[in-house]
Amino acid sequence: MERLVLLLALGLALAGAARTPYQQVLQHSRLRGRQHGPNVCAVQKLIGTNRKYYTNCKQWYQRKICGKSTVISYECCPGYEKVPGEKGCPAALPLSNIYDTLGIVGATTTQLYSDSSNLRPEIEGPGSFTIFAPNNEAWAALPAEVLDSLVSNVNIELLNALRYHMVNRRVLTDELKHGTSLPSMYQNIDIQIHHYPNGIVTVNCARLLKADHHATNGVVHVIDKVIATTTNTIQQIIETEESLETLQAAVAASGLNTLLENDGQFTLLAPTNEAFEKIPKETLTRILGDPEALKDLLNHHILKSAMCAEAIIAGLSMETLEGTILEVGCTGEELTLNGRPIIANKDVIATNGVVHFVNELLIPDSAKTLFELGKESDVSTTIDLFTRAGLSSHLTGNERVTLLAPINTVFKDGTPPLTSNMKNLLLDHILKEQLASKYLYHGQKLETLGGNELRVFVYRNNLCIENVCIAAHDKRGRFGTLFTVDKMLTPPVGTVMDVLKADSRFSTLVAAVQSAGLTETLNRPSSFTVFAPTNEAFRAMPREELNKLMGNAKELATILKYHIGDEILVSGAVGTLVRLKSLQGDKIEVSAKNNVVNVNKQPVAESDIMATNGVIYAVNTVLQPPAFRPQERSDDPADPALEIFKHASALSKISQRNPRLAPVYSRLLERIKH
Repeated sequence: MERLVLLLALGLALAGAARTPYQQVLQHSRLRGRQHGPNVCAVQKLIGTNRKYYTNCKQWYQRKICGKSTVISYECCPGYEKVPGEKGCPAALPLSNIYDTLGIVGATTTQLYSDSSNLRPEIEGPGSFTIFAPNNEAWAALPAEVLDSLVSNVNIELLNALRYHMVNRRVLTDELKHGTSLPSMYQNIDIQIHHYPNGIVTVNCARLLKADHHATNGVVHVIDKVIATTTNTIQQIIETEESLETLQAAVAASGLNTLLENDGQFTLLAPTNEAFEKIPKETLTRILGDPEALKDLLNHHILKSAMCAEAIIAGLSMETLEGTILEVGCTGEELTLNGRPIIANKDVIATNGVVHFVNELLIPDSAKTLFELGKESDVSTTIDLFTRAGLSSHLTGNERVTLLAPINTVFKDGTPPLTSNMKNLLLDHILKEQLASKYLYHGQKLETLGGNELRVFVYRNNLCIENVCIAAHDKRGRFGTLFTVDKMLTPPVGTVMDVLKADSRFSTLVAAVQSAGLTETLNRPSSFTVFAPTNEAFRAMPREELNKLMGNAKELATILKYHIGDEILVSGAVGTLVRLKSLQGDKIEVSAKNNVVNVNKQPVAESDIMATNGVIYAVNTVLQPPAFRPQERSDDPADPALEIFKHASALSKISQRNPRLAPVYSRLLERIKH
């Protein structure tokens, strides 16, 4: 109950007071810390580091940042300080000029360099400024040679560096919008601002640690890095970086250089020369020689929005220009793409976004051949089978096809021998068009490279082509699409009657069908599901009953029609229970459990024997319609009064237990019967 009240308070507070994501997480931290006194904020601190975060509810309960454990600590919210003997942080920080405020908020190294670079008079005097002040750790983290070059020439380089951290007006966090830029006080060179949904704000990819510290002549924001000027576009970074020479050539060939020169806010996951070298030469040559595949490849490396590494504290899905989704995450200090730590250099800032160098090439499905799609997935056994059959050219060429690829588990007992019939069957697994499953419709006909025609069946819980059902999302390659399916295909080879005649297990059934006059029915174009009793099923019947049945054409036809459903139901579409209307009129109950199909609770011997006008299930039992079942049949007409009396459970129980009423109850029953 207490937690529910807190969550309600959090929701009302966040909805009513906070406006920006940063303000929302700050408000959440303030509410989490209020038990420790006024103006106390709860922060999550990464164990073993000094890194602290204001977080939202999700991170709060997970207690993790980038997969690493955190501890909760409590400190004064920005703009407040402790008072000896008082609980919490009741006092506002003293309001002074920017120079003094730098010392108050703990940015003492920035304060020291402001003094030595002669910036101090300006930030002590009149005016309205914003300074993004690196904390002490940020200055200490600079390479020694960089810091020496700044400090040794204090009147020029250090002053310019500090003025690049400043804006010539007051800017609070509610004005720090995602994807905007602010002209700095150093030659009006822009500072890039990003404000993320998780509440993190970055300035040239440096994280905002403590914001909105007011001063008499402006505002101070503390950040975690010393930021450097940036005047290059993403395209210019590619052109000037030696490790991106192959990428530069690929971008020029694809015509994407114009996009990467223009205004925008992109993230380029820039594959290095090393990344290109890891790709098989024939694959790389094919992609570089195919303008459409090359463009898809490069667009797959460009995210639609700028994403700084500091903003990633948990996994998130990001859309690329190609339209695909990449999983961007982090493990400790490392960024990950699709779970792999392949980012070698991060947060290279450009005027139109950010560049991260990656040491592996991310090839999208749309630039792959069917062979490459299948080899890297759970249908690799099928790909090997096609290769051994000498059919791999259909998977690597530029013909538009769709591959029905059985999942590897289909071959857990081994692959079939490569006979001529098997090679022909494999060709039937390749459809002559490049399809998308979302556009398939019930009754659609699809032509195979083997010359057969396959039907599409759309069910409530599955999408099937003949006996195979699609078991995973499509993989759409450059020229071919991969459908992962749940079994090997068995194309239809004749009508239901043709199939029954060709199988010696059904000789008795064939004779019965002919005697009952149903041959024409099972030969005509239609959609049947036939539960075909085997010879064994007929032998299991009492001899006298079988002879009686075979001698009565009308009753035999009724029984046989009960075995024929009026639509095609393949096993992949059978769920917990499907009630299929028979030609006789009653419903047949079909169910599946542990990969076994049952009809009227009896297991079938074989499923999915496909015919041009239906599907056949072999059953070892002759099914009985409800009216023919002994337990559901009575020679005596039903007496409503007797039925009511029988079901008056309360009366019957009392009567039978009471010695005086029991004889009366028995006599009443006898009278009703007669």
